[in-house]
Amino acid sequence: MPRAVNAVASKARRKKILKQAKGQFGRRKNVFTVAKNSVEKGLTYAYRDRRTKKRNFRSLWITRINAGARIHGLTYSTLMGKLAEKHIAINRKTLADLAMNHPEAFKAVLEEAAK
Repeated sequence: MPRAVNAVASKARRKKILKQAKGQFGRRKNVFTVAKNSVEKGLTYAYRDRRTKKRNFRSLWITRINAGARIHGLTYSTLMGKLAEKHIAINRKTLADLAMNHPEAFKAVLEEAAK
């Protein structure tokens, strides 16, 4: 009796990996064993960097808030302390946007915190 190998599933699995490797350079795009390693590593980087991106953006927002606060004679830490003290719940993303694009609104927030 002939051996059943389920070539349909094997081919589909390889095809899926090679499709994910599309656009890569050299053998990474068309040799299954090389493509598999490349795709695995790429997915690992993607998973890791989705978390790193959040850290990077928070750092950027803090830098922007600090720059905006220093124009008005405050530092980032004192500003955030005063906002917490006054129970003004405004997140860093919004504060950074105000500091960059709406300086008059940012100044109003600073004055409210400084009261």
